[in-house]
Amino acid sequence: MPYPPNYGGAIDVFYKLKALSELGVEIILHTFEYRRDRQDELQKYCRKVYYYPRNSIFKSILSKLPFVVKSRMNKELIDNLKGDSFPILFEGIHTTYPLLNNDFENRITMVRMHNIEHDYYKGLAKSERSSVKKAFFNTEAKKLKNYEGILSKTNYILTISPYETDYYKNLFGDKVVYCPPFHENEKVTHLDKKGEFAFYHGDLKISDNYKAANFLIDVFATLDYPLVIGGSFYPKDLQEKISKNPNCSFVDISKGNNLKNLFSKAHINVLLSFQKTGIKLKLINALYQSRFVIGNDAILADTGFEDFCTIANSKSEFKKAIEKVMKTPYKEEDITVKEETLKAFDVLENAKKILALL
Repeated sequence: MPYPPNYGGAIDVFYKLKALSELGVEIILHTFEYRRDRQDELQKYCRKVYYYPRNSIFKSILSKLPFVVKSRMNKELIDNLKGDSFPILFEGIHTTYPLLNNDFENRITMVRMHNIEHDYYKGLAKSERSSVKKAFFNTEAKKLKNYEGILSKTNYILTISPYETDYYKNLFGDKVVYCPPFHENEKVTHLDKKGEFAFYHGDLKISDNYKAANFLIDVFATLDYPLVIGGSFYPKDLQEKISKNPNCSFVDISKGNNLKNLFSKAHINVLLSFQKTGIKLKLINALYQSRFVIGNDAILADTGFEDFCTIANSKSEFKKAIEKVMKTPYKEEDITVKEETLKAFDVLENAKKILALL
């Protein structure tokens, strides 16, 4: 379900269908209901919206297929797809079950890859504290690696970053097309020279984000500079840790315009991940809506943003970078460089890339 667009995958899907709709494309959306209610907003951009239930967790976990694929097996979906002759865009490898036993002859099919999915699950396993979840993520990673060959059955693979593009080109050649992430931003926000704090945000239910927040609290415990952590979920042990560090605080970003306000007030966006996956939409949003970015290699390497962001990996490197950037004024030249580089992330131009393949 791509609405509301409040996490990475949903953001990319929602703003993609919005951009395609603005270009005059008629969209039939097939989406699975999973912890989200049906949304009237989608009717503004789609000719028709079909909803499907996810399958039994027990049967899906025991399957040789990846859980994320097997749980989306649905005969009604396949019948509906066969009911017309339009091109099909599969959002993520987890939606590609219909390709297993159906050729969709004389149809153009493409798969949008949001990550190298088996690497993503390996990374989740490394960051996970629960032994049960760790075992699940490792098993899912192996299944996804074995399942990856399904991409040979599609006409095009739309990759989200240069890193994924290189990986999939080595496997599938010229059918791989780089198509940067879709997002809400239209122009870089012009802001004053100085912000008020450093900012990190993410879904703290995800182990990688939780681990990153803990890492950054440790860094800022040694600094005389405020860190604001934004999220919609606030774990108890993180509450305890923040309460012991008076220069660290938490803000619920699920309410109103809290996230936009925090971007506009932040001087530094500290971004950290322990797994390399795609281009993070939190990075794109920070570049459009805020000032400086300090991030590690997993966030910044192979993005094209390395020259005007600061790379730090260890806690000591983050501390040194923060001490420098917190004193650096944000200038018009910084905005000009951003604007030039971010031209490649214009959503309408990237929607035209997809249209050119149809």
